[in-house]
Amino acid sequence: MFGISLPQSFLQMNTIFISILIEALPFVTLGVLISGIIQIFLTEEMIAKIMPKNKILAVVFASLIGIFFPSCECGIVPIVSRLVAKGVPISAGVAFMLTAPIINPVVLFATYIAFGSDWRMPLYRGLGAIVVSIIVGSFIAYRFKGNPFNEHYHHHHHSHGKTPILKKIWQTLEHAVEEFFSMGKYLVVGSLIAAAVQTYVKTATLVSIGHGKAGSSLVMMALSFILSLCSEADAFIASSFRTTFSTGALLAFLISGPMVDIKNLMMMLSTFKKRLVLMIVSGIFIVVFAFSLFF
Repeated sequence: MFGISLPQSFLQMNTIFISILIEALPFVTLGVLISGIIQIFLTEEMIAKIMPKNKILAVVFASLIGIFFPSCECGIVPIVSRLVAKGVPISAGVAFMLTAPIINPVVLFATYIAFGSDWRMPLYRGLGAIVVSIIVGSFIAYRFKGNPFNEHYHHHHHSHGKTPILKKIWQTLEHAVEEFFSMGKYLVVGSLIAAAVQTYVKTATLVSIGHGKAGSSLVMMALSFILSLCSEADAFIASSFRTTFSTGALLAFLISGPMVDIKNLMMMLSTFKKRLVLMIVSGIFIVVFAFSLFF
């Protein structure tokens, strides 16, 4: 070229950025596809039938249903926004959003493997996720009123006539592509920020701050936010800190990371009202922190 050499750190950042993107893309794709399927095939009536009427029961039900959805936090926001647009209470939607990326079998199995086939970590991790989502979901059920979507978010309403199946499949794909590009930009920006922070904020610095139980939990929560890993992969990173941090701090990392990181925070802000996102994030922070102190 012209004798311009990029600094090593920039190349490193670029590598991290691309690896985060490559890791997240399949899950985002899966997320928007599921979202498209929900949009076209799942009717409001079906949802109304299965959702418990009681506020808190709806939250508990939504927290547990994530076991059947192997989705990553990268793809969860479009799925939840679709469900809420279809009539799922926002509190139940949030509860589902918080547990689905953690209590699904793929993630729990990855956690089991990462921690040397020790069943305690996946168990505590799953339990923690359910506790957090029920508390945060219930809080939102009682404290948040009104339309959860921000003004930039558009729902699409399709007329539910007798649509031929091929047309439905086509609509699903159309929908998924549209969603993919609207979520994709937040994914790219989020991944870029995460890569920059990972490159320029030394992990060693964070580790040195984290002394004592509370401190180490806070540091690991901050780290999980910054690293913005996919929940399918974060357990392998967490297990590399086993010698440095307590079980509680590792759990803080494993529970708060999939619930809120740079990527999905941007997606949440693009979809939901800021006040709602603030309630979700602060709720997660407080409950995860409290939970981690028990270990």
